[in-house]
Amino acid sequence: MNALAIPHGRTARRLEWPFLPPHVRDQVAARCGSPVVAAESMTSGFTPGFASVLTCADGSRHFVKAASVVAQRTFAESYREEALRLGALPAGVPAPRLQWSHVDDDWVVLGIEHVEHVTPPRPWLADDLDRVVAALEVAATALTPAPDEPALVPLAEEVADWPSYWDRVRLQDLGRGLYLPGFAEHLDEAAALARTAPAAASGDTLVHMDVRDDNVLLAADGRVLLCDWNWPVRGAAWFDTVALMIGPWGDGLDVDPVLARAPLTRDVTAEHIDAVIALHTGYFLLMQAQRVPPTSPFLRTAQRHNAEVAWGWLAERRGWR
Repeated sequence: MNALAIPHGRTARRLEWPFLPPHVRDQVAARCGSPVVAAESMTSGFTPGFASVLTCADGSRHFVKAASVVAQRTFAESYREEALRLGALPAGVPAPRLQWSHVDDDWVVLGIEHVEHVTPPRPWLADDLDRVVAALEVAATALTPAPDEPALVPLAEEVADWPSYWDRVRLQDLGRGLYLPGFAEHLDEAAALARTAPAAASGDTLVHMDVRDDNVLLAADGRVLLCDWNWPVRGAAWFDTVALMIGPWGDGLDVDPVLARAPLTRDVTAEHIDAVIALHTGYFLLMQAQRVPPTSPFLRTAQRHNAEVAWGWLAERRGWR
């Protein structure tokens, strides 16, 4: 599957400014300090929560996210968690800053630093990938050891069930119809690798867990910032860098030399890297077979693509094809 078949940057169906309740719009305008005169919805990602750049009458611009606790409970909880995590990030972490938040029984609303930016274009470019890898090194340095508050779940605990996804892949024949060379012959080896990943990726760094092109901002001032800090965990400093490589490998970049020279990954054993790739492959294989959520029509397409790519990269590294 061609990655460009996925409309990158246009994958989300989001709640838009005119459809927020009047009291929420009033709350946002009060926090911004000026009436809102224009709103640009951000259509990247795979969630339906409100996420827009707002322009105010005084010329200021603000990035605001919001979700209804009643109608969008999962996403409201995600935004609530993001507010906690953003507010606690050390100053050296390359991330947009939380400016304010409002949480009540009905809505969760976040005001986040607006940054003029683009996201890495697809297919990935080698220079962009190098810049993001360098930003991950800066983040890992600032986030090791991981902050004590708010408390973090260990990565091994967060992904404890993921190795068992391979059992469901096997029983339900979830590789059927996908381009997975050598899959039948090496499925058991991939599953065995995945079982070693939770222990291999243990550590004492705050790990983002979702670094991909639409969660990276290439700022106009030259900075590279990581956004959407919804569900970080405590784990290995190199985990995010390995996971990031799935997209670029699928876009045709030779990512293994990048791992070999990057400070976070150059001393990590090949077996540990393969284990993390196998862990993600099982996750994507299971997720792509689930029902398509009406609020995210491209989610399963993207996960199907990632399953094929992760398997292809793992197969190449293991000499399976």
